[in-house]
Amino acid sequence: MYRKLLRAAAAVGCATVLFATAACGAGDPDAGKLRIGVSVYDMSSFITQGKEGMEAYAEANDLALLWNSAGGDVSDQASQVEQLINQDVDAIVIVPVQADSLGPQLAKAKAEGIPVLAVNTTLSSTAKLASTVLPDDVKAGEQEMRMMADELGGRGDIVILQGPLGSSPELDRTEGIQNVLRQHAGINVLAKDTANWARDEAVNKMKNWLSAFGGKIDGIVAQNDDMALGAVQALNEAGKDLPVVGIDGIEDGLRAVRDGALIGTSLQHGRVELAAGLAVAKRVVNGEPVKDTYTYVMPPVTPDNAEDVMRHVVTDKDQFVQQLPALVDENIATGDISNENLAGQS
Repeated sequence: MYRKLLRAAAAVGCATVLFATAACGAGDPDAGKLRIGVSVYDMSSFITQGKEGMEAYAEANDLALLWNSAGGDVSDQASQVEQLINQDVDAIVIVPVQADSLGPQLAKAKAEGIPVLAVNTTLSSTAKLASTVLPDDVKAGEQEMRMMADELGGRGDIVILQGPLGSSPELDRTEGIQNVLRQHAGINVLAKDTANWARDEAVNKMKNWLSAFGGKIDGIVAQNDDMALGAVQALNEAGKDLPVVGIDGIEDGLRAVRDGALIGTSLQHGRVELAAGLAVAKRVVNGEPVKDTYTYVMPPVTPDNAEDVMRHVVTDKDQFVQQLPALVDENIATGDISNENLAGQS
């Protein structure tokens, strides 16, 4: 709040000294706005969708976003956060590449009085975060594994496509999958490995597994939709039809559930979740009370409700984005940050 007041005072000073307007950044469209730095792990389908939500919220609330993508590289993300600190932003929102990273940068931000928030993926650091906005990834992992267990009737051999090893979504979704596997002794895991949330990596990994295990594979559990769709592509190229399940509810994933290529997914609407992170950052900078953690609980998407979700998330996307800023503020106030008034959603 103190940093904000200093900026406001500086802006007033510029306004009263007419001959000095050029030196105060005349013509700068971001002059006087809160400046929120953002560093994301990569531009996955989920993050690309989330960027739309953040931009809509920023425009509606007169915020300036300084956007960065780390391309999956921890050192690049560290450099980006350092740069944002040096640019003296009002707050930093991070979707981390890796959970156990950025310790020195978080400590530096704290020393400089810049609040840092982790969104979508947690950061395990001794430096206290201003707040976190995190999905319940354990529950999502349980949800997708339960879908697969039901599809297989509790028996069969599966492979698991994991997210970047060591990231909090990978760790938590793996934990959730294991929780359900312990209840189904008849399901055997032939192999599990990362495809780094990437569709093309999942294609190659799945081709290798199809070659290694022949016809033994009964199902594929992918920890996000992009990897699930990569697995579907590899299966199609091999002329095979096996059940595949994902997480996130990206547009292609929803279409795949609707059309029967995936047995299900869990809706993690990037526009809603990342915009919620930006809304919390604004509240922190403005000195408003926030919770330590906001939890996003993903609703299941199956062939029974995929069409309804498609209409809400894809078909009527533009209308939804227009309403998003008000919805996000309402959700922050109630604490139910995953609410988007979907049919059947309480």
